[in-house]
Amino acid sequence: MTLIKSISGIRGTIGGTVGNNLTPIDIVKYTSAFAFFLREKTKDKSQDSLFDNVDSSDEYDRENALKVVVGRDARVSGEMVSNIVCSTLQSVGVDVVDLGLSTTPTVEMAVNHHSADGGIIITASHNPMQWNALKLLNSTGEFVSAADAQRIIELADSDVVEYSYFDKLGVYTLCENAIQYHVNAILNLPLVDKNAIAKSNFKVIIDVVNSTGAIALPYLLKQLGVYDITVLNGEMNGVFAHNPEPIPENLAQICSEMSRSKYDVGFVVDPDVDRLSIVCESGKLMGEEYTLVAVADYVLQNTPGNTVSNLSSTRALEDVTKKFGTKYTPSAVGEVNVVEMMKKTDAVIGGEGNGGVIYPELHYGRDALVGIALFLSFMAKTRKSCTQIRAQYPDYYIVKKKTELNQDVDPQFILDKLALKYSSFEVNTIDGVRINFEGSWAHIRSSNTEPIIRIYAEALSDNIADNIASKILLDIRELLNHPNLL
Repeated sequence: MTLIKSISGIRGTIGGTVGNNLTPIDIVKYTSAFAFFLREKTKDKSQDSLFDNVDSSDEYDRENALKVVVGRDARVSGEMVSNIVCSTLQSVGVDVVDLGLSTTPTVEMAVNHHSADGGIIITASHNPMQWNALKLLNSTGEFVSAADAQRIIELADSDVVEYSYFDKLGVYTLCENAIQYHVNAILNLPLVDKNAIAKSNFKVIIDVVNSTGAIALPYLLKQLGVYDITVLNGEMNGVFAHNPEPIPENLAQICSEMSRSKYDVGFVVDPDVDRLSIVCESGKLMGEEYTLVAVADYVLQNTPGNTVSNLSSTRALEDVTKKFGTKYTPSAVGEVNVVEMMKKTDAVIGGEGNGGVIYPELHYGRDALVGIALFLSFMAKTRKSCTQIRAQYPDYYIVKKKTELNQDVDPQFILDKLALKYSSFEVNTIDGVRINFEGSWAHIRSSNTEPIIRIYAEALSDNIADNIASKILLDIRELLNHPNLL
C-alpha cells in the first residue's frame, strides 16, 4: 500500500487502485473532506449548516465564502492533481486562489496574504517523482495539527458528501506573483543585508532538482544583488536528475562542479524548496544538520533568544545557543511539533536538522529561501567563507539505523523498556526515547507508517556514534527475543 494518511498530509504514488494509491478518486475524497473540515473550523461562514445548500433562488453571501490557496511543485503529475484539487474545492463552494508553480513556504505565506481559510500544497517534498501529496494548511498558513489531520481523515471515510448547486460554485483566481511577494518579504527583514551581499559579488551555484526552485532561487539571488549564478538541473519537468532528497549521497554533481570551478557557495533545495543544503567553496558539503546551526548563529548574534530543533537534530544548535546565554529546547519530530515548541518558548529561530530553517520573523514554516538570504548576509557581514563559518562549530557525526518489527510487536513496549534500561542517564520521552550521554546521544522512535524502529545516534566521531547505535540495536533485538529481560 502506497497511500499514507498522516499529520504530513495525504501522500501516495500516482496511479493504481482507489484507496491504495493516490488516484483521482482519492484526491477528490480528501480534498472534499478538507473543505468540510474548514467549514467546521470556521463555524460555517457561508452556510447555515455543514451541508446546507440553500435553494438556488436565495441570495448567496459570496463575501463569506471559504477561500483556499493552492500551489504545486513541478512534478509530472502536479498539473493533473492541481486541476482536480481546484475543481473539487469549487464544487463544494470554496473560492480558490491558485498560485500555480510555487514552493511550500510561498503557499504558507500566501494563506495569510490572501486571508484564506487554509491551503493545499501539492508536493511529495523529497520523495521520488512517482509520488505526490496533498499537504494541508490551516488559516495561519501552518500545517494542520495531528488532531485536525485525524478529523479530516474521519470526514473522508464518512462518505458524507454534498456538493454545491451550479450558482454557488467557488470562484477560481489565478495568482502569478506569490513568489515575488514572498521574496519581497524576505528582503524587508532587518537581518537580510541586501547591500552587504551585493557588495560581496558572490559567485553562486545552485541545484534546483528540476522543480520550482528554478523560479524562486534565481529570482531571490538577483534581488539580493547576486548575478553570477550557475543553475544545475533547472528544467522544470519534474523528471529529477537525481534522488531529490538533498543529502550527501545525492549531491555528487554540484560538489564535483564546485571542486573544478571557483564559486563562493552552493545551495541545494528539494522539489518544494523547504529544505536547504549548503556546499562550501571547496566542494565539501557543510552538512544538512549545520544549515540551521549556521543560520541560527547569525540570528542569535543579532537578536539573542531561544532556539528549538527536534530530538533527532544535532547537538551543535544547543552548543551555539548556550554561547549566547539563551535557552535551547528540543521538540518531538515533525514541523508541527517544532513550531508548537517554538511558540511555547518564544524562540527566535528553529527548525530541523534535515536542512529546515524556521524563522518566525517571516513565518512559521521551513523555508529554504529565507535560509539562503540569512546565510549570505552572514557571509557578507563577517567576510568569512563558507568553510570558515563551518569551522566554528564542533564536528558531530550522526549515524542512522533501523530494525523491522513483527506486526504483533508493540513498539511502545520496546521504547518503555529502553527508557527503563537507561534511566540512570538523562532520558526524554516526548517522542520515543532520547538518551543523553556525555558528549553524545541516541534517539529511538517508531515509524508512523511502517513496523520499524529507527535509531539515531550522534557523537564527536563516527565510530562512537556507530557503536552507540549498534548497542541500542542489540538491546532491541535482545528485548524481542527475551521480552522479560528487564
